[in-house]
Amino acid sequence: MPRERAQHIADAFLPRHPLGSRYHYYYVRTKLRSDPLYPGVCAALAGTRAPLLDLGCGLGLLAHALRQEQIDMPYHGVDLDRRKIDAACHGADRAGLANVEFDTLDLAAALPAHRGSVAILDVLQYLGAERQAELLDTAIGMLEPGARLVIRAALDGGGGRTRITVATDRIAQWLGWMQATPRHYPAEAQLRAQLDAAGLRSRFSPLAGNTPFNHWLIVAERD
Repeated sequence: MPRERAQHIADAFLPRHPLGSRYHYYYVRTKLRSDPLYPGVCAALAGTRAPLLDLGCGLGLLAHALRQEQIDMPYHGVDLDRRKIDAACHGADRAGLANVEFDTLDLAAALPAHRGSVAILDVLQYLGAERQAELLDTAIGMLEPGARLVIRAALDGGGGRTRITVATDRIAQWLGWMQATPRHYPAEAQLRAQLDAAGLRSRFSPLAGNTPFNHWLIVAERD
């Protein structure tokens, strides 16, 4: 993401008090400058107006990125971490984002009712294989005509990138940034077979940028 756009979003996460913690501010600024995730997802969602459910939304950065690109479908973000949801609400309010809402929700237990597009970004590895399949089936069932399922997943492809991805996820959980433990890294063939069986047209593209991770962007929709 261009430096000035990343800075604009990061400014929304400055603390309310001058002496407050700037952890989220620096995290957002660094992530947006280094990770190609949000430009890739915005490009994948361009041209659709269907309401978007963001599963595992974290700080809600996708909402900010979408609005910067003038993509203004209704947005609903959910995440397990109450602290992140509080920060997401703060950042959205400060940025004046319209038609955006956030809720705390454990994806391992349930999903909200929804019809439209679904984003699942850097989440699947925190679920067991069976729950991953269930979540994808439910998300696929939410798609309406013209809507899209957008996934970024750390795939189990073997090699150095996979090992670095696994190690980094474990460190994030140990540091407390992630509340869940990585459980299962899906293989491309596994995801592709499930999407094909549901009658979706899908495309898989690398989305690691200059990072060392084995991240892929998957975009699926009905023919």
